[in-house]
Amino acid sequence: MRLSDIPFGTTDWSAVAPERHAGEAGEATWRVRHFGPQDNPVRVRMVEYSPGYEADHWCAKGHILLCLDGSLTTTLEDGREFELSAGMSYQVADGAEQHRSRTETGARLFIVD
Repeated sequence: MRLSDIPFGTTDWSAVAPERHAGEAGEATWRVRHFGPQDNPVRVRMVEYSPGYEADHWCAKGHILLCLDGSLTTTLEDGREFELSAGMSYQVADGAEQHRSRTETGARLFIVD
């Protein structure tokens, strides 16, 4: 990821329209902003997983993810599992280990990809 052509700015996440995405169970609510050049923007998201959320797909996209509240379990395609709670993060490159997440209690995440 290269951060270029992004002037200083602030984001009031409560003013960004929510997008709802159904999971295999529960739902994810995304608030999304895109920054930088149109041909290769950086996507920045505030994401909330409902209690009981489980992703409906394996993801191959790279992310930097910070858990702000709650907790989540991320499973890699090889079966390894990682537990994140508030204040913890993970990072993974595009095309690296495919992953999917779930949460029993719900979680609020800040994600850059």
